[in-house]
Amino acid sequence: MSDRPSPLADPHIAFDVSEGRRDIVVLGSTGSIGTQAIDLVLRNPDRFRVTALAASGGRIGLLAEQAHRLRVAAVAVAREEALPELREALKALYGSEPLPELLAGPDAATRLAASPCHTVLNGITGSIGLAPTLAALEAGRTLALANKESLIVGGPLVKELAKPGQIIPVDSEHAALFQALAAGTRADVRKLVVTASGGPFRGRTREELAHVTREDALAHPTWAMGPVITVNSATLVNKGLEVIEAHLLYDIPFDRIEVVVHPQSYVHSMVEFTDGSTLAQATPPDMRGPIAIGIGWPERVPDAAPAFDWTKASTWEFFPLDTEAFPSVGLARHVGELGGTAPAVFNAANEECVEAFLAGRLPFNGIMDTVTAVVTEHGTPARGTSLTVSDVLEAETWARARARELAAKATAEARA
Repeated sequence: MSDRPSPLADPHIAFDVSEGRRDIVVLGSTGSIGTQAIDLVLRNPDRFRVTALAASGGRIGLLAEQAHRLRVAAVAVAREEALPELREALKALYGSEPLPELLAGPDAATRLAASPCHTVLNGITGSIGLAPTLAALEAGRTLALANKESLIVGGPLVKELAKPGQIIPVDSEHAALFQALAAGTRADVRKLVVTASGGPFRGRTREELAHVTREDALAHPTWAMGPVITVNSATLVNKGLEVIEAHLLYDIPFDRIEVVVHPQSYVHSMVEFTDGSTLAQATPPDMRGPIAIGIGWPERVPDAAPAFDWTKASTWEFFPLDTEAFPSVGLARHVGELGGTAPAVFNAANEECVEAFLAGRLPFNGIMDTVTAVVTEHGTPARGTSLTVSDVLEAETWARARARELAAKATAEARA
């Protein structure tokens, strides 16, 4: 850990709170993070106003309803072929009123990320969120970051652009660390403890995981999320990504970032200080709390999420991580320490393998087996070289193609 202040999420950074109502651009508005963020905004119209929305284009009806209810200035869809349907859906809602500006294409969200606003909430899933992240930072916007993949694959690029306090984490774990770190200086920190629910397969051995189904993996016991993130939680890849993210956000070495399994998901993460004290941030499982931190900090949004009912008994459990059944966290540490394009290769290969698993083309254990093979084949990235966006994209393209090849080979061998 360096002595200089972190260029990213630092709870000690002073913020100007005099600007009044904040204008928010929501990227990934029809997903889990986006819909909950909009609910929070609608319940706090004196604090927030959404000025633009971006989505993939898979839920056009919902996107049009959001745009109409929020009266946004612009709406973007990544899929250009969805634009006519979006226009017609908006016309049906707006009638004779003028429509918002419409954007379409793979760079549409990136253009909105640089548009005039106070905060960009990046709730896009996957490494496609990197370009909007960089655009928001370059434009000087506060970035409420739920798209962890953009930080994972482009860590040095993101850190180079980010000004002190410009990124506020929206992951429940990192929002927890962010708040707990406010209790001391960085020199006081001994360890970060990232909690994991353990997913739907907590307690199972690797052998018992061999034949789990898509439906099994999507049945998360605590959180309601999209299919990719839910499978990542089942493999604990999500937790591995969060370890890399914690290292990048807070400049804490990997050997001082620990993962512990906490099935109830009440404690979202903890900070252990050098005097032996451990501070835990706890709320019932609900992403609206972390979202409120992301878009409202340093002010807290009253009743953003439910609080505990302390009149009722509850049990909070903590277990060590089973690294044999879930090797993803160890592999994530490895690629994080390698740096360069290794995290991008890890993430891209995993995205391809999750897609293959969801489509029934790869068994559950095959996800990490294939990702490990791709990472191993990629090898150690050259040290002393500056990472570029082109490097990231090239590494991702190779990793995706190689993951598809290995997954197809594994499927063919299983059927032989």
